Amino acid sequence: MATHKALQVAVKSAGKTASKLVTKTAAKSSRKIAMQTSAATSRGDDRQIQLLGIACRLFSERGFSGTSLRDIAEEAKVTKAALYYHFPNKESLFAKIVLESLEALVNQVKDACAEVDSPEAKVRTFMITTAENYQHNREAWIASSNAFRTHGDSPSKAKAVALRDQYEKLLRGFILEGVESGHFRKVDPAMAGRVLLAAVNSMSRWHNPKGKLTPPVVVDQFVDIVLHGLLD
Repeated sequence: MATHKALQVAVKSAGKTASKLVTKTAAKSSRKIAMQTSAATSRGDDRQIQLLGIACRLFSERGFSGTSLRDIAEEAKVTKAALYYHFPNKESLFAKIVLESLEALVNQVKDACAEVDSPEAKVRTFMITTAENYQHNREAWIASSNAFRTHGDSPSKAKAVALRDQYEKLLRGFILEGVESGHFRKVDPAMAGRVLLAAVNSMSRWHNPKGKLTPPVVVDQFVDIVLHGLLD
């Protein structure tokens, strides 16, 4: 698309700087970001990990509401009784996949942003850390997003909303800090945050995980465009 080519041209001049910043951020968080669902069950048995992996894949492919417990049991080649032993209902799967994924994401961005000082560095680090999370947990990310959008009201959904709000509030806080310190021009922190987060939230619809540009590199270029604009 012409728009995509234009953006590529616009960010070309910032490529070297972007690459260095991505590499630096990745080095600081060189600890492997384990898939949240498997990390959460490191003391569990292989069967539960298998079931979570299948649930993530089906939720990402068919959506949360479009996947039944029967579908998961059939895919895993187990009886429904065996599935119910680990996850008695979809609410328990939602809690395991969505809540633990969001908790891990919030902790990762908090830890990473605590290592930098300026508002610009905090915004960039927040976004790159989010992109790294997406890169290492793509299937779980998509499954969680689908489940979050379609799951009805429940105690687990309320906790998920609170975690999402906490995550977004962090980014808005960094933007507000930049506005108040004079680093950024006067913008609505909530609106600017939505623009930035759209870069990651839309990635599953167009980004090729086997392509040349990794999610952190793509998001770093997006952040560069937002922070510096297209005008020369």
